[in-house]
Amino acid sequence: MALLDRLQKDIVDAMKAKDEFRLSAVRMLKAALTKHKVDTMKDLDENEELKVLNTILKQRREAADMFRKGGRPELADKEEAEGKLIEGYMPAAPTEEEIESAIAAAISETGVTSLKQMGVVMKATQAKLAGKRVDGKAVSDKVRARLS
Repeated sequence: MALLDRLQKDIVDAMKAKDEFRLSAVRMLKAALTKHKVDTMKDLDENEELKVLNTILKQRREAADMFRKGGRPELADKEEAEGKLIEGYMPAAPTEEEIESAIAAAISETGVTSLKQMGVVMKATQAKLAGKRVDGKAVSDKVRARLS
């Protein structure tokens, strides 16, 4: 089932259950995906959908951090709950072992040994982890540690 269709079904289910939190979060997801579809003037494939969901998830995490720093834990909790809901629509995250093996393979394939060429390794690692929910910052930190 396409993600937009799944979201529409979940909107109906949330309306029937009178679940306002889930309804607003799923509507926000559907609106973001629809906006991206309209902006690009083409249908979304899985990779594009994943990019949009990753962007929204990153925004939720950053907002939660800002709310915590600003002394608003109730708003931070709401953002984190929305983040968990968004993660439910995304593919599984790779395990630590999968990330480490992808980095090791990317380094051996590219032959990079210096930190100056970290971008080449990152690109190869991201390609190996395509289709999975990857935190780019975490992967970047691991690649940086390996090349240092």
